[in-house]
Amino acid sequence: MCGIVAAVAQRDIAPILIAGLKALEYRGYDSAGMAIADEGEIRRVRAKGKVREMEALYDADPIPGGTGIAHTRWATHGVPSEVNAHPHVQGRIAIVHNGIIENYASLREGLQAKGRTFHSQTDTEVMGAVIDEHVQAGKSLRDAVTAAVRELEGAYAIAVMSLDEPGRIVGARRGCPLLVGIGIGEHFLGSDAQALIKVTNRMMYLEEDDIVEITRNDVQVFDIHGNPVDRAAHESEISADSVERGEYRHYMQKEIFEQPRAVADTLEGRIGPHGVLPNIFGIDADPILDKARAIHIVACGTSYHAGMVAKYWIEELARIPVVVEVASEYRYRDVVVPDDTLFVAVSQSGETADTLAAMRESRRRGYLATFAICNVPESSVVRESDLRLMTRAGPEIGVASTKAFTTQLTAFALLALDLGRRRGLDRAAYLAHCQELQSLPRYIENALKSEDQIVAIADHFVAKQHALFLGRGAQFPVALEGSLKLKEISYIHAEAYPAGELKHGPLALVDENMPIVAVAPNGPLLDKLKSNLQEVRARGGELIVFADERADLDTDTERLATVLVDGGGDLIAPAVFTVPMQLLAYHVAVLRGTDVDQPRNLAKSVTVE
Repeated sequence: MCGIVAAVAQRDIAPILIAGLKALEYRGYDSAGMAIADEGEIRRVRAKGKVREMEALYDADPIPGGTGIAHTRWATHGVPSEVNAHPHVQGRIAIVHNGIIENYASLREGLQAKGRTFHSQTDTEVMGAVIDEHVQAGKSLRDAVTAAVRELEGAYAIAVMSLDEPGRIVGARRGCPLLVGIGIGEHFLGSDAQALIKVTNRMMYLEEDDIVEITRNDVQVFDIHGNPVDRAAHESEISADSVERGEYRHYMQKEIFEQPRAVADTLEGRIGPHGVLPNIFGIDADPILDKARAIHIVACGTSYHAGMVAKYWIEELARIPVVVEVASEYRYRDVVVPDDTLFVAVSQSGETADTLAAMRESRRRGYLATFAICNVPESSVVRESDLRLMTRAGPEIGVASTKAFTTQLTAFALLALDLGRRRGLDRAAYLAHCQELQSLPRYIENALKSEDQIVAIADHFVAKQHALFLGRGAQFPVALEGSLKLKEISYIHAEAYPAGELKHGPLALVDENMPIVAVAPNGPLLDKLKSNLQEVRARGGELIVFADERADLDTDTERLATVLVDGGGDLIAPAVFTVPMQLLAYHVAVLRGTDVDQPRNLAKSVTVE
C-alpha cells in the first residue's frame, strides 16, 4: 500500500527520493510528497495524484539538501488531497507513515485540549504531534519516537526527521515492513527493497518494534525499551533490471510472460527424477509433516484461490482434510483446531496484514506448526513461520497478481506430492505426478501462444458490463481467479460459480448480453461441464470456453468462442488454464483504456486491516 523512502547523504537527495517513490508506484496510491531539511527549515512538496505531479512541482522549485523523507499515500484517514498527503509537519518534526493508528482519535482530542492545531484528517499528523510533544519536553528525536510509539495502538512504519537534529532520521515499525539501505557515506530507509535497489543492494530488515536511527555514517537499531539490538545486513537478490518493463507495454504483461521461468525457478533444486527432494521445507520439516493430520490454509485474494486449488490436491493425493479460510474472517472466528493441524499462511509479499495477524493468532490456538508459502524471503510471514517454501517469482510490480499465483500453485503441488508420499500414495502414481509437475513450465509456454486468439476475443468482450465464470473441481478456484483478474483491471463486474450451481440461481442472468467464460480441461468432470454449457446455449448466452485440446467440444456453434489449450494432466491443469484467462483480462483492460498496472482503489501489498 503506502510507500516510504528516506535518505541521509552528502548529496542532494530529492532525485533519490523521487526515483524511490516511482519504484513503489506499483503498490497503489493516491497522493505523493516529500520533505527535505534545508538550511534550518523543512521544505515540503505534495500533490494529489501520481508521483509525476509532485515531481513537476519540485522541478519548478527545486529543494536542495541531504536529509529527507518521502511517501506515496493510499487513503485511509481522510480523502485523497494535498493537505492529507504525507509528509506531515508538526512543530519541529516531519513524519511519513504506513499503517493505521487505532487510538488516534483519543490522542488527537488530548492534544487539541493542549492547544495543538491539526491541518489534516490523518492519523499520521497525530503521530507527528505526539512525537513533537516529547521533543519539546527535551527528549532527543530517537527517545521521542521511542516514547511516542509506546502510546500507539495499531500498525505503523514511520520515518521522522527533526530540525533540531540535522543529518539524522529515525524510523520505527510494528506490523508494517521497514528496512534500511546501507551505502557508503549515506544510508536509507524504505518500505520495500525495490525503492532502494538503484542506490544500494545491501539491506537490513527490521523486526517488530525495532527503532532505527540513521546518519550518513552510522546505523543503530534499538528495541522499544531503548536497548541496542543487532540486525544482520543482507545483499538483496533483486536487480535494477528486474523492476523495469523492458519490451512490454505493461508490467502485468511482462509478468504473465515471465511465468514459465518463475515456475521453473520455483521447481529448481526441489524435485528430481525420484520425486520431491528432502528438506525443501526446512530441516525440521520431517517430524512435523509426518505428524500432520489436518491442514488449515489461510490467505487473502489471489493467494486464497491458490489455497482452494491446494485443497483438492492435498485431499486427493494425501487424504488429509483441508480447510481454506479468508484471513480477514479467520481472525475473528472461534476456529476449531483438531489435534496435529498444520497452519499454512500464503502471501505474495509476506506482509499482508490480515494473513500475518492470522498467523500470529494461530500461535495461541494450538496448531502443530506454521508453514509459509511466500515470495519475499525477508518478510514477516517467512521470518515468523516454523516451515517455509519460497515461490521464487521475482518482483511482481503489477497490482493484479499473475506469476505469484502460478508459483504458489507450484509450491502447493510440491507440498501435496510430499504429503502424498508420506501417506502412502502409490509409488508409480507419485512419480508420474512428479514428472507432470516438472513439465509445467513447458505447458505454460505453450498456453502463452494463444495470445493472438485471445486478443480477438477481447475485442468482442470489451463493451460488456458483466460476466460469469464457470469451472468444476479444481478449476472452480481458477474461474474465481479469472473473474477476479477481469474485475480488478477492466472494471467489468464478474462473478464465478461452480458450473453445477448455474441452475441454482445464476442462470437467471444469462442472455445475449452476458458472456460466460468456462474452463473445460479434459477430465472426469468434462461431460458434466458440457451439460452446463448446453444450458447456457439454450438461453442465448455468449460462451467463451478455454478447452483442452482433447475435450472434443462442438465448436461449430454460433455464440461460442473456443480457445484450445493443452492443459497437461489433472495436477498442472489449474496453473495452465489460468494463463489464458490472465491474457483475456489483460487485453480487455487494454482495450478499455484502464490503468492496467495500477487499477483504481487497489494496492499491491495490503499492509492495513
